[in-house]
Amino acid sequence: MENNKYVTPLSGRYASEEMNQLWSNDSKYSTWRRLWVALAETEKELGIDITEEQIQEMKENINNIDYDVVSKREKECRHDVMAHVYEFGTKCPKAKPIIHLGATSCYVTDNTDVILMSQALQLIKQKLILVINNLKKFAMDYKDVTCLGYTHFQPAQLTTVGKRATLWLQDLLEDLEELEFVQSHMKLLGCKGTTGTQESFMKLFKDEEKVKQIDKKIAEKMGFDKVYSVSRTNLY
Repeated sequence: MENNKYVTPLSGRYASEEMNQLWSNDSKYSTWRRLWVALAETEKELGIDITEEQIQEMKENINNIDYDVVSKREKECRHDVMAHVYEFGTKCPKAKPIIHLGATSCYVTDNTDVILMSQALQLIKQKLILVINNLKKFAMDYKDVTCLGYTHFQPAQLTTVGKRATLWLQDLLEDLEELEFVQSHMKLLGCKGTTGTQESFMKLFKDEEKVKQIDKKIAEKMGFDKVYSVSRTNLY
């Protein structure tokens, strides 16, 4: 199995190489590990006994994933996140006790979905802007080329090829505005513990004010400025 690209019956036919790589196993699970690093850094900053050596060990192994070990462990424990926690721990023996400390599975799974969707939107935005720029050039190049206009599927008065291209441009500009609106409203899930109550972090810190800082600190480390106030983490 290829872990450096997303594989579905349609991905090879339709998806770009960049999008395939973005949604690949390597991208997904390395993002899990970056989230674990952000969690450890945050907990250290708020007073939990975590060393810089442990954090550095995790950082050095973000992309060092043994999928055979993960697969074998998942068959034993029947849990994908715990299988990855175990495998990450084999690479980071010093950090093993604090990987995923206080968190729940949705901390890595749901936050990763948001992060990858955000990155995918940015990739689409870049390509959309390129198309808009190229179509703008096309419209200017053919602004004086006369062609027949239509209304109600019937021939109408004359227009130009460039003018008609601006109609396509308008649609794409509206797409860009909608995309930017979605981007501006994206939020990270944060880290709210089992069932979203943050009780596990209250047990760790015994300080409500510190617990309130966890979401914001992790979001900033992952490039977000907004976090959901509440979640239904693991509440099925």
